[in-house]
Amino acid sequence: MKIRTRYAPSPTGRMHVGNLRSALYEFLIAKHDGGDFMLRIEDTDQERFVEGATEIIYRTMEKTGLIHDEGPDKDGGYGPYVQSERMKTGIYMKYAKELIEKGEAYYCFCDKERLATLKTEVVEGKEITVYDKHCLHLSPEEVQANLAAGIPFVIRQNNPAEGTTTFHDELYGDITVENAELDDMILIKSDGYPTYNFANVVDDHTMNITHVVRGNEYLSSSPKYVRLYEAFGWDVPVYVHLPLITDENHKKLSKRSGHSSFEDLLEQGFVTEAIVNYIALLGWSPEDNCEIFTLDELIEKFDYHRISKSPAVFDMVKLRWMNGEYIKAMDFDTFYEMAEPFIKNVITKELDLKKIAAMVKTRIEVLPDIAEHIDFFQELPEYNVEMYTHKKMKTTTETSLSVLKEVLPLLEAQEDYGNDALYQMLLAYIQEKEYKNGYVMWPIRTAASGKQMTPAGATEILEVLGKEETIRRIKIGIELLENA
Repeated sequence: MKIRTRYAPSPTGRMHVGNLRSALYEFLIAKHDGGDFMLRIEDTDQERFVEGATEIIYRTMEKTGLIHDEGPDKDGGYGPYVQSERMKTGIYMKYAKELIEKGEAYYCFCDKERLATLKTEVVEGKEITVYDKHCLHLSPEEVQANLAAGIPFVIRQNNPAEGTTTFHDELYGDITVENAELDDMILIKSDGYPTYNFANVVDDHTMNITHVVRGNEYLSSSPKYVRLYEAFGWDVPVYVHLPLITDENHKKLSKRSGHSSFEDLLEQGFVTEAIVNYIALLGWSPEDNCEIFTLDELIEKFDYHRISKSPAVFDMVKLRWMNGEYIKAMDFDTFYEMAEPFIKNVITKELDLKKIAAMVKTRIEVLPDIAEHIDFFQELPEYNVEMYTHKKMKTTTETSLSVLKEVLPLLEAQEDYGNDALYQMLLAYIQEKEYKNGYVMWPIRTAASGKQMTPAGATEILEVLGKEETIRRIKIGIELLENA
């Protein structure tokens, strides 16, 4: 049997990290065994529909490399692949009526006033109304009369009130629930649209989906899904319910966290490949405990039986580290293309931006980190002369003043401001004075940058600043030290 998985998002906004993980795992399960990965747009909930959200789905799938074999733009013979278009074919009503004929569903004509009188129960912290099967007992004649009169209706699933229902999940094993806990959920709403649960089952079956991968918040709904499959006499797909993703405080990852969607993370300077790699590890681990994977390597190694049941913590520190590793491994031209806008946000002077980019490439974890490393190139910050004192370099404010005064005429006479030429000139001075390198380079770097930590050494910084700006900053350093 060829494995067929589907990613079936609702176009309601940006792609949540949990949704992206579901899409990734579905893609990996299919591709690991040479199967098909389908994209289906579930837009039956018109109230939550967001304009432009479908384009976000396509854009995210393309960027992350999760290329679908079938979808609205790639007909594989199971279309339409958009639920609102499928609804126009009458498929959902057709199958709902089939269930009515089998006694597995029924018309419900109860109005809001009657429904408001029904008892409620608390299920998983939510208060739900439990339907009392009132309309199940209407005679065929009463049902036809109501339909003829145009009385609004929904179609409900007819779940048994006694016994149990058991279903199997690949991670959680066999799960049995009391049928008394199963409410008669609505299959077709009063507007004629199918509910999410019903459309899901019909579409998965008619599209030959073999593996259904989704968050474990759907575990409680699964018995109703299973009863629908059994009512139709259809094979139940393989279920894989994924663990919850939480923030560092073990709370459900929410939009308020600021990093709950793929596009949030891109805007924060994360690299697509690092995001995909990290999300793959949110609940899954390979046998060898390796952490850095290309998408092709994930396809090769992914085994869904190694998915954990425990909640996965979205650790921003770990993601930042992983992103830094991807930036370090990136070829320079690709890095510069990504880094250039962030550099130009800080540097407006005519400086060698590529040299500046090369300085920070191995020092940052996310692209916005660039700013704090390079801001001194744009403008010398105010700084405390105590920075010239460094125990390891054996420098003090007095020795630093002496060194800067001695090297100033050398820097003024120097014509070649390339890094190598500057270094050789200063090295000759150091050897002549029998100083240690740091004894000279520390005060020069401090005067040139006004910072304790810089992305490069003294002569590399001077090369980018150029002769005029270097001399100006050395003179400022001398003045600050003299006044101190």
